Amino acid sequence: MERRRRAARIAMWGGGALTALGLATVGVMLGQAEAARRTIPLAIAPPPRSDGLYGGRQGGEPVRMVMLGDSSAAGLGALRARQTPAALIATGLSRRLGRPVLLHSLAVVGSTSMSMLPQVEEALELRPDLAVILIGANDITHRAGTTLAVKHLADSVRRLRELGAEVVVGTCPDLGAVQPIRAPLRWVARSWSRQLAAAQTVAVVEAGGRTVSLGDLLGPTFSAQPHRMFARDRFHPSAEGYALAASVLLPTVVAALRTPSGPQASQERAKIAADGVRSLPQAAVEAARHAGTEVSGVRVEGRDRGPAGRWAQLRRRVWEVVRPAEATWTAGTERTDVSEAQA
Repeated sequence: MERRRRAARIAMWGGGALTALGLATVGVMLGQAEAARRTIPLAIAPPPRSDGLYGGRQGGEPVRMVMLGDSSAAGLGALRARQTPAALIATGLSRRLGRPVLLHSLAVVGSTSMSMLPQVEEALELRPDLAVILIGANDITHRAGTTLAVKHLADSVRRLRELGAEVVVGTCPDLGAVQPIRAPLRWVARSWSRQLAAAQTVAVVEAGGRTVSLGDLLGPTFSAQPHRMFARDRFHPSAEGYALAASVLLPTVVAALRTPSGPQASQERAKIAADGVRSLPQAAVEAARHAGTEVSGVRVEGRDRGPAGRWAQLRRRVWEVVRPAEATWTAGTERTDVSEAQA
């Protein structure tokens, strides 16, 4: 029932912010929210479990990976474990590193940045090498407030980084791409999604992690092919939608584990082209407008910060779409010891 109220919450939050547009506009938005609530059906099954060892034939010490976040991180809408974003990323990571990946998916449907604490506590006990986080949509629909949401997200990233884990965060998706949400409510949802994504980027990079913006890259594709890219509830991605999201995240995940640390890292970062460097606030805004953009911290002339704040590096990494048929074959043939996964 909670998910069917999301659109109504967006409209209620937006009503206060847009009173200058008049009561007529607010009334239209509330009517649209009610229509969206009736259109988005309840989920009839939990997401499939994707925990297990991926790429077991590779040999060597497994990379310990945890997936944290909300229903998009859990893969709600996918029909099989191998179609979830966690499984797709684990499979791709194993292939590119030539090592097995031990995946623990701790994501919980309905989570906000504030309610993610139990997931982080469990993740810390597992001592992961890598944490991937997808969070943000529920912070908007639950009216959590940007400041509070990014504070809790930053705390989570900081704790994982202190343990030595690399952290990659997929920022808030474009809620304006959800088909049952119509204009002008769609425009409000899109604006808030971008604002939260930019704020998340600043908080995550300050805490030592990396972000990848998802919204506008996925939005046009989802809007153009809603029957392929959305699940039956028309709110969550389908298997093909998750494959597209995982494809965008994977290059940054691989780079995070391959990037050297310590003095060598400083030397590598010193070679970065100057036109890719911005102050962190500038980089965050630019990334939110140009989805598929990675943002990470960088040193310029030996310094972390400049006159406008922390330095950040913008990257648009090369990625290839993971086709669902290919992803299904890959996970089905290379994954081993996945007793809980649904084949």
